[in-house]
Amino acid sequence: MTEPSSPPRAARLSIPTPVLDQLEANGLPITGVLDAVEARLSEQVTSSHAFVDRAARYLISAGGKRFRPLMVALTGHLGPDGPSAETPAPPALVDASVIVELVHLATLYHDDVIDEATARRGSPSANSRWDNTVAILTGDYLFARASDLSADLGVEVTRIMAQTLAQLCEGQIAEVQGSLGALPPDVPQLEPTRAHYLEVISGKTASLISTSCRYGALLSGVDDDGVEAAARYGWNVGMAFQLSDDILDVGSDHEDSGKTPGTDLREGVRTLPTLLALEDEPDGELARLLDGEVGDAEVVRALELLRASDILDRSREAASDYVEAAVTELDRFGERSVVTALQRLAEYALDRAG
Repeated sequence: MTEPSSPPRAARLSIPTPVLDQLEANGLPITGVLDAVEARLSEQVTSSHAFVDRAARYLISAGGKRFRPLMVALTGHLGPDGPSAETPAPPALVDASVIVELVHLATLYHDDVIDEATARRGSPSANSRWDNTVAILTGDYLFARASDLSADLGVEVTRIMAQTLAQLCEGQIAEVQGSLGALPPDVPQLEPTRAHYLEVISGKTASLISTSCRYGALLSGVDDDGVEAAARYGWNVGMAFQLSDDILDVGSDHEDSGKTPGTDLREGVRTLPTLLALEDEPDGELARLLDGEVGDAEVVRALELLRASDILDRSREAASDYVEAAVTELDRFGERSVVTALQRLAEYALDRAG
């Protein structure tokens, strides 16, 4: 089987064009950081063991949006020590970007094992390409490479990532406990409520995006209060982006989004649109459809019910609240090009969800 080749930079950087289009023109050089990230990623996963090297590069070569490195690069402009025309790729920001991307990639290897996924980014997932053991150990290898790199940036950077990894694991475990599928023996079931759902996405998604923004602000010389504001901005953006993903899972057509609608319903995962509908009618048709094994017919009907209601609009309102909170955190940084870019990036979370 042919391994996915490295995509051109334009494909890799297919992240929010409303944000990226004007960055360089407004004195916000980020392509230097992101290009350096690609080279550093390749360097960091190099192994003398040929198969480890091959497995570790598998998802890197498949591309991806590099969204978290983008957040590091952008928030790196909030301080006096960030990118400039003279130093477009400060080494500390590049390394921090690589750390968050390695951690993100490691979680993808592990997530595919947990979800028993067969594909990732248009190619067979590592667990189906090889097996679960290879996928798990490859994820562990990437975590180790991220830890090694973080040590070069100091104790604080390492501590922040250790705390983030704990949040990621807590979020993943909470999701497993709240899944309506079969649980391993002695694993207590958690009721999939709205509070549980928000706890899960805070850990699984928002925590690493928050850390990306914390790194950018911290390593560019922002003061302590500003670092905390940047981290809160990132957390709110992460929450909004996950909500928009969950809205797309219900409201989009496969042709428009590239996602198979109803994936979460099939897997027994309760996201905000479904939770809101079940709160409205706990004994209604949707509840009956989702009570037991959910097949294609049940998914189709459930999507019809959700789309015919006001649930998607209410879910977008919830995402909008997180976007508003994110933008509010930027007020302390004044009227600057980077603030405008970060604001547009937050707003993109709503745009993509329609």
